[in-house]
This record gives sequence, structure tokens and C-alpha cells, in this order.
Amino acid sequence: MKSAEIREAFFRFFEEKGHTRVASSSLIPANDPTLLFTNAGMNQFKDCFLGLEKRAYTRAVSSQKCVRAGGKHNDLENVGYTARHHTFFEMLGNFSFGDYFKHDAIRYAWEFLTSEQWLNLPKEKLWVTVYETDDEAYNIWVKEMGVPHERMIRIGDNGGAPYASDNFWAMGDTGPCGPCTEIFFDHGEHIWGGPPGSAEEDGDRFIEIWNNVFMQFNRTADGVMHPLPAPSVDTGMGLERISAIMQDVNSNYDIDLFKNLLSAVAQAVGCANDDNPSLKVIADHIRSCSFLIADGVVPSNDGRGYVLRRIIRRACRHGNKLGASDSFFYKIVAALVQEMGEAYPELKQNQAQIERILKTEEEQFAKTLEQGLRILEQDLAGLTGSVIPGAVVFKLYDTYGFPMDLTADIARERELTVDEDGFEAEMQAQRERARSASNFGIDYNALIKIDGETEFLGYQAHQADAKVLMILKDGEKVSTALEDDQVVIVLERTPFYAESGGQVGDCGYLSADNMRIEITDTTKSGNAFLHHGRVVQGTVQVGDNVNAQVDAQVRHATALNHSATHILHAALREVLGEHVQQKGSLVDSQRLRFDFSHFEAVTAEQIKALEERVNQEIRNNTEVCTELTDIETAKAKGALALFGEKYGDQVRVLSMADGFSVELCGGIHAQRTGDIGLFKITSEGGVAAGVRRIEAVTGEAAWRWLTGAEEQLKQTMSLVKGNRENVLDKLQAILEQQRSLEKEVEQLKAKAASAAGSDLATAAVEVNGVKVLSARLDNLEGKELLALIDQLKNKLGSAVILLGGVHNERIVFVAGVTKDLTGQFKAGDLMKQATAVVGGKGGGRPDMAQGSGVELAKLDAALAVTAEYVASQA
Repeated sequence: MKSAEIREAFFRFFEEKGHTRVASSSLIPANDPTLLFTNAGMNQFKDCFLGLEKRAYTRAVSSQKCVRAGGKHNDLENVGYTARHHTFFEMLGNFSFGDYFKHDAIRYAWEFLTSEQWLNLPKEKLWVTVYETDDEAYNIWVKEMGVPHERMIRIGDNGGAPYASDNFWAMGDTGPCGPCTEIFFDHGEHIWGGPPGSAEEDGDRFIEIWNNVFMQFNRTADGVMHPLPAPSVDTGMGLERISAIMQDVNSNYDIDLFKNLLSAVAQAVGCANDDNPSLKVIADHIRSCSFLIADGVVPSNDGRGYVLRRIIRRACRHGNKLGASDSFFYKIVAALVQEMGEAYPELKQNQAQIERILKTEEEQFAKTLEQGLRILEQDLAGLTGSVIPGAVVFKLYDTYGFPMDLTADIARERELTVDEDGFEAEMQAQRERARSASNFGIDYNALIKIDGETEFLGYQAHQADAKVLMILKDGEKVSTALEDDQVVIVLERTPFYAESGGQVGDCGYLSADNMRIEITDTTKSGNAFLHHGRVVQGTVQVGDNVNAQVDAQVRHATALNHSATHILHAALREVLGEHVQQKGSLVDSQRLRFDFSHFEAVTAEQIKALEERVNQEIRNNTEVCTELTDIETAKAKGALALFGEKYGDQVRVLSMADGFSVELCGGIHAQRTGDIGLFKITSEGGVAAGVRRIEAVTGEAAWRWLTGAEEQLKQTMSLVKGNRENVLDKLQAILEQQRSLEKEVEQLKAKAASAAGSDLATAAVEVNGVKVLSARLDNLEGKELLALIDQLKNKLGSAVILLGGVHNERIVFVAGVTKDLTGQFKAGDLMKQATAVVGGKGGGRPDMAQGSGVELAKLDAALAVTAEYVASQA
């Protein structure tokens, strides 16, 4: 069976068992700061398991795209060298949210794997593990599924720690957890390895293919296991692993999903398609890189973008090892799209953007590689002994993307070795830092569980009467709040919009007889709306009836900005290209901010085109239409989903400008586009690699911005004594006159410096037979001192020179050593000694160096270092 056929068979099997097919979520976890990337099928259902979210179904089936390449779950270093490790993989999973439990979960897994109608795997090839004390699961396997005792393995706790077992799963140190049972496939005696729990369990003979997690406990901070009222099931089966078994191969890299990719890699690099691990690394990495970019990650120096950059550079390095002499990585994207584009259409939709980013990043890495080699050369020059320290190897790896094997290759050419143990110690320290910085230590029991849900009335109303369901004070539930208390109020129904999709939460007030609460923000927890505010009069109790009143003026201005954001998004895709994806937004009553993917600055002409396009749709004054439908129907209509948002079974489709903009959005909007009035972009700039930001204003705020610009224009016309027709000509003439004067000043400075050079040359002294010159020249820039150094070198013929002076309340230094003396004296070394005196820093080449300092009173002492340096080196 092909991988695509296995994926579809898995879907069909569980749909026949009453499961709802759920699309893979983004690799960027939605509203989950505890995860770097989506790394398991259960991630998108976490709130369901925690009881914070309820869905229209209690059984689900999915094929989840996953990445494990950073943070706690990191398989990066093993990729390409084992039969089954990947940075990107697909996890097939079936889930029960308080519905079926152990019996059905085990029965479903066994039926799908072994029945003739489905995968028809030989039962005698399957081994099963259970948690040591889980007799219930053990008996189901043996007595009902017929697995013999000799192929059943009980896995106990690691090192005696309670519940610390490969067969006991936990979401964190606290929260839902429970035993699991795993199914292993025996590839046969011809492959080395032993069954799970044995000394040879790390071999490739016995491969885990299915894991059933039974979440039946809630572990509190004191370590006590409390039975869950509604036990759940979370399962996972790696598509690549089961495909290898179904296609009768021992390595995941031999399955159909990889065969064409490996051929494409060999062709792009220009090498043979053999069993080289580097080919496998590149084939794996093109999947993770392409899917991450398609889901909105761009290379950067921190967070998710840093992990992506590391994967790209690792792939490029392996291409270099195979002989690639030019950019090649981006060329493989087309083969990936052909292989997986049907199952994941986002690949095809973003192919051009993926290729563009990969090509740019690879070209940038080539430059970084060159820089790293220079750093390595410097470290080798100062090396004593024949071993490159682990800290140096790690610095090159961590800062410049140098894998250790690259440094080892260079070392081998110099008859040197690398300190692998020291490098590994640095790597382990980094892993510990990453673990300590992660958020996996969250106490899930500390999360406030809010039962029930709030009915939202805000699409139709600004005010409503409602009952107080809950009062929170300092994170604790209370029955009464007094005057001046900071509170969070949960109502049974509300007109207040809760912050979501970039739109800020509503403000306003709650009131009753002799009671008033000023609401400054509204957020959401599960299906409950949280009204944040302060009791400014009277007291409030749970069960009270209150009148909830939204600040209508603030909401109206916010709605106009939100609608303008949607039209701007559509205009960006029209003007810049369909690669544009939303990367975040902020909409309040004062302005709108929109972040989007684009790899270059937006030009003035494009800004103008965007403003014209948005204002055109505003003038058309078309109706803003909303429709509730299911997610698949919405996507079929071309609706764009908001970045990082989670969507339920029913979604709200917002259409405006006669279909020019169609997006999924639950926000508050204008009734017609004409309500926006006016749209004006106030700024555009970069916020991260490949991410741009536009800020804009609408309506009254846009009018105020334009009148302010008009006032500035009037003041400018007055200053240059011009009018609207000639103000630019007047400014141009002033600027040309200024440039002419600046040029004259530069020429005069050059003449003065030349004259000074002639005079300075006579001030040179000899130290141990070497001409030495140090002089103070204030009010000169670094480039002027550099020019003077060149003149002095020519005049003196052979000399060591240091010039310094105060410019703009800061010391500027330039040092020079003539070519004949660079073997004995180094300008960079002299500069480091001089700048150290004045609390500064500097460096450079042996013949020329620059630096600066801040302690002005010590300038003369720093200049005196020149003679001392020459004397010490002569």
C-alpha cells in the first residue's frame, strides 16, 4: 500500500467507528506557549482533555503533521543516521473525549492492523507492551485479542521513580496522565535488535508503530493520582513507520514518500542516488522546512525561526558534503509538492514563497560560512597544542551554524583533532538551558476551570441584562466583591466582545442598583467570557442581575479598523502577491496594525497602490456579509483563516467588497465598507526576517492624521518661502546647496589633513630602531584619520602609527603599521591596548585598525601606549 492509501484507510476505518475526521492543525501551536512546534496529534485537542473545551463530537480521527527539531522533543541529530528518525513526520491518531476507553481503543488498533479488510499484518509479528501494573489492559490483550503471553511485555518505572515509565504518559508534572500500551512490529532476525525492555531495544528489529494512551488520572502537585470522571484516549501511529512495514522495507527512507525526494535531492546536488546519509538528511529536512514555511515560520535568530534556520543550514552543509557547488535546496520543493501537495494543499499554494525563502537563506548561509571560516582561522592561529577546544567548536556550531563534522574536517587537514567531549558538554549545557527556559512545568490544576459558557450577544447588541455566574479576585473564586476590588466577572450572557483574532476586548461597565463595575478588558477562557474591571461603587455577588453596557463609541471605532484590516489583507495579496500571509494583527479604537509575510520592503508606489485599492472599496460602500457554515465549506469558498486561531465545527465567514475579501473571523465589523470613511497607511517596516508590518488609521483618526500632515506642509512652505506648487523645488534647491557646502568642507578638511600629515611626520621618534608616531587630532572623523594614516605611511616609509582624538564627545582611534613591519607588530593588537585605557574596544587587520573609547581624560595616556607597545615587541 502507498502511504496515501494507508492514510486514507486509517481515516475510513475510524469514520466507520463513529469518529469525526479532523484536519491537521498548524505546526505553530494555537494559543499554546508550552510548545515550540506541534509534535503530536493530541496537541490540538489538549483543551478537550483538560476539560477546558467541548466540541460537537466525542470521537475524532486525524493525520497530524508534526515537527520534532527543537526544545524538549528534538530528533535533529539522529536524522539521516537511523532508520526511523525524522524532523517532520505524520502522526495518525484516534481520540476519545470521555467516550470509549481501553477495551475499544485496543480492539480498534488490533482490528485495523490485523484484519484482512484493512492492513492484514501477521499477528505473530506483533508484540505489545503495557504499564507494569495495568492488569486491565494486559488481560484485554491476552484474553480478548489473543496475544500470547510470550509477546506481552510489562514495562515498569524507570529507576524506581513512581510513574516514570516509557509506558506511563503525562502531559506535564501535573494534570491528566495515565498508562499506555504500545504495539511493536518485528522486522525479523536478520536485523539487529531486541524486544522493548531488553538490552538491545535500541536496535531496528522491533519498531514501535502504535501507542494507546489511557488518560485516567489527574496528578496534583502533591503527587496524588485522582481518577478522572471521564477517562479519555489519545493514540498515535507514525505514517512513515507503518508505511515501511506495509511496503516491506526496513527503513522509513525506502518508502514511496521518500523515493522521489531522494532522487530529486541527488539531481539537485549532482551526485549519485546511493545510500549516503546526507541524502536522507536533505530529503527529511526539505519536508520540515517547507511545511514550517507554509505554516508561517520564517528564518530568524530566535525561537521557531532559529530552529528553521538551523535545519536549513544543516541541509545545506550536507549538500556541500555531497559536492553541491551552488544553491540547490530550494530546487527540491517542486518534488515535495508533487509528492504531498494533494494531501496538504498549503504546500502548493505557497510553493513560490517556500522556494524564495530557502534560496535566500542558502545564499546567506554561504556568506556566513565564509565568515565562520575566518573566525576558525583566527582561533587556530592562537591555538597551543593539537586539540581544538570544545568551546571553540561549540561557538562555531551555535553562532555560525558550523556542524562539528565540518570543524573536524578542517582540523584533520591541519593534522589537528577536536575535543568532542568538551563539545558535547557545551551541547548538554545548552539543552539544559533550553529545558529550564521551557514552559512545560505548568501546573494544569492551577488553571481556573470555568464550567458552562457565556452566550455572546454582541453581534446584535451593545447592552444586555445578565446574571453573574462567577466572580474571581486574585485568581480565586469568591462569592462577593467590594468597592475598589479588582475583579473578573463571568456572566451567563454578554454583549462584550472577548479579545480574539487581533481585536482587543470590549470595555464598558456593569451596573445595578447602587453598584457599578468599570470594565477595561474582556477575554475568553474556554467558552466563558471574562470581564476584567474594578468595582467603583457598591458590592456585587454571584447570582446578581446586572446590566452590561459596552462603550459603543470605542467599539464602533474598533470595528471600522477591523474591517479595514480585512480589506488591507486582500489588497496586499493583490498588490504584492498571494504569498502574503497574515502573521499577526492588533485592532483597537485608535489604529490597526497588520503583520504579513513578505521578503522585502514595500515600495512607495506599492503603498500608494494599497491605499488607493482599500479606499476604492470603501467608496464602493458594499454590504459586509456574514455566514455561519462548516470549516470545509468555508475553505471551498476561498475563506482565509486568521494566523494562530483555532476554529470550531461552525465558523463565521465574513465577506466584504463583493467577495474581494473573504475570511474566517468572529470579530465585530462595520455594516458597510463605506462606514470606514477613509483609510491611511501611517508606517511600514520590518519586524522580523521575512515579516513586514503596516500601521494605518481609519475614519476620524485618518482625518486627524491628514489634517496634521496638512499643517506640517503649511509650516514647511512658510520656512522655505514657497507654496504648494514650488515647495518641492525649493526644498531640492536647499538640499543641493547643502551638499555643495558639505563637499567644500570635506575638501578643506582634506587639505588641512594633508598639511597636518606633513607636519606630523616630523614628530615621529625611533624606538629600538623603529619609527613610532602617536598624535592627538581632535574634531576629525574616523574616515579622515584613516586617510591621514595612509599619507603618513607613505611619508615615513616604515612606521607604527596611532592617531586619536575627540569627536562628538567620543574618542576615535586609528592605528596603522606599514607592510614591512606587520610580521612583528599588529595594528589590531596596538588598538586593543590603547582602547583598554579609555574604556573602549577596537580591532582590525595587522596593517590597519580602528577603535573608540569613552574616558576622554585618559586619551593622552592611551596614545602613549604606542611607544610602550613597540618597545615590548621589538
